[in-house]
Amino acid sequence: QVQLVESGGGLVQAGGSLRLSCAASRSIFSINTMGWYRQAPGKQRELVAQFTSGGNRNYVDSVKGRFTISRDSAKNTVYLQMNSLKPEDTAVYYCNAKFVRYGDITAYWGQGTQVTVSS
Repeated sequence: QVQLVESGGGLVQAGGSLRLSCAASRSIFSINTMGWYRQAPGKQRELVAQFTSGGNRNYVDSVKGRFTISRDSAKNTVYLQMNSLKPEDTAVYYCNAKFVRYGDITAYWGQGTQVTVSS
């Protein structure tokens, strides 16, 4: 099990920046994948960025070049630096952790943090 606590959301003007943090209750290297999802009103939750089990970074096309996922193992924290924000980035952002054991996937979610980008 793991508890995930997000912080860093808020209201920002288009073109601005925010940094989201996700603090995990255990070593992030004990987790197979960690990343960020978002859900806008009336839309499905989508993957934004994640660390794979091999340590690679994946991004959804719409944020490539603007968002950066990083981690600090000493703090058991994963970050999402969001630059050049657009109104379409407005959503609730969720931290996600997945454990894979013998082919079974168990996912954990944070409580979500609201990001609002005004035009």
